[in-house]
Amino acid sequence: MKKVAGRLWLLALVLVASVVSFVPTYQPVYQALPVWAKTVLPNKGITLGLDLQGGIHMVMEVDEDRAVEIAVDRSTMSLQDLLVDKKIPVESVKRTGPARITIQFQNADLKAQIQKLLDDYPTFMEKDAAGTAGSLVWELRDTEIARIKDSTINQALETIRNRIDQFGVAEPVVQRQGLKQIVVQLPGVKDPKRAKDLIKETALLEFKMLDEDSQVRLELPAAIPRDKEAEIISQFEGKLPEGDQILFERSVEKETGREFRIPYVVKKRVMLTGDVLSDARVSIGQFNDPYVSITFDSKGGQEFERITADNVKKRMAVVLDNTIYSAPVIQERISGGRAQITGTFSTQEANDLAIVLRAGALPAPLKIVQDLTVGPSLGQDSIDKGVKATLIAGAMVVLFMAVYYRLSGVIANFALMLNLVCLMGALSALTATLTLPGIAGIVLTIGMGVDSNVLIFERIREELRSGKAVRSAIDAGYDKALLTIIDSHVTTLITGVALFLFGTGPIKGFAVTLCLGIAINLFTALVGTKVIFDLLNQRPKVETLSI
Repeated sequence: MKKVAGRLWLLALVLVASVVSFVPTYQPVYQALPVWAKTVLPNKGITLGLDLQGGIHMVMEVDEDRAVEIAVDRSTMSLQDLLVDKKIPVESVKRTGPARITIQFQNADLKAQIQKLLDDYPTFMEKDAAGTAGSLVWELRDTEIARIKDSTINQALETIRNRIDQFGVAEPVVQRQGLKQIVVQLPGVKDPKRAKDLIKETALLEFKMLDEDSQVRLELPAAIPRDKEAEIISQFEGKLPEGDQILFERSVEKETGREFRIPYVVKKRVMLTGDVLSDARVSIGQFNDPYVSITFDSKGGQEFERITADNVKKRMAVVLDNTIYSAPVIQERISGGRAQITGTFSTQEANDLAIVLRAGALPAPLKIVQDLTVGPSLGQDSIDKGVKATLIAGAMVVLFMAVYYRLSGVIANFALMLNLVCLMGALSALTATLTLPGIAGIVLTIGMGVDSNVLIFERIREELRSGKAVRSAIDAGYDKALLTIIDSHVTTLITGVALFLFGTGPIKGFAVTLCLGIAINLFTALVGTKVIFDLLNQRPKVETLSI
């Protein structure tokens, strides 16, 4: 009797724990609870996956080759600075290929001096120059190219995760796929376009000086329609000095909302980049115009102070992804490591800009190769059909067990209901993500929920046919079916664990419900139904069993 009471208390405890764990999932009940109960219970239950609540699914490809070019460009600018510091006169230092730097010089005596600088750039090796004594060619090593490409993917992954975390998406999926692809799943996103723009924006922040003399000489138009950028570049490109480029500032008329572009002649040389930022926040100016306040780290603050001190009364362009956000005049040396990015953008645009600056720039541009948006109505339709399938499958199993095994079948049906309650409670306690394949796993669990009972009942029937008493037949049935039940469940559990470890997205959802269902099946079959049979056998002289 003590053993039966212990099992009964265990069964009651598991049932109560399952119901309590499921409460946060059902928000109407959870919100009606008193404050003290909400502090005890978790505030989050089962989360619906992308295919059930809607959202976006993207497969993006990182432009690895462009990442290599960016790395070589930075080395080129660094080499230019080093040559100036060493006072070595050269004609030009250019990137002449994806991974190649060409140094042109007139004095052949300078060659040895330049070659010594290669020690400061161990990732490069010298190549034979193209038939001239007045040039040196450096090329990035193959090992370094491979390292840059691999680190580019990993950095892009981390940057995207940081942006999504600040964007505030529940249960996002960001993972690498293949050599250079990244899979992003954002369930429940209300504004897919904003999310996509936020993720794929490179956010390469650069500070460059304007070439005001060339600006005046070329007589660029004050403002142009936004679709005329290519025409202006084509018209003036041949007249630009070698180290200059034309970039555009976005401008919006407040009265009409029309967008214009303001062309500027900007020096290609990058004075400072956004990788020295420590923070970026949205602030409101005196005219209620939002702007982004940025804070440099110690190194960036010192460099920014030096740059502004050397360029007083000159204009500096704040460039993000080759678009000028502002081009203020430096009135005096700016110390303290702070600056502002102003422009004609809304509060939301300013907030998004602050997010991507805080999260860091992508190491290379991203290209969306697959884009799938699931609407909430489609997700709700999947939920409705999944629930319908679960109810129909459950009703058919319940009917079959009651007809074929009679009263014992009713006991098995009780175990099935207990199985579902415990499964939903476990999913809620683990704050698991329920996907459409996960619903399929629940339907499969319904069938497996009575499978163990079928094995037990058939063993009991065999024992009854051999002439054993009811109580002895039940005990023997459970004992002889135990190993078979455990073997079948363990093999299925191994499959479920493999799916969870190596599967992705919805497959993991199926694996979670499958594994939890298997574990709960063992409990309900070996403990749940056994308790009921033991209680029935407490009556004196039980001579028959409805089975």
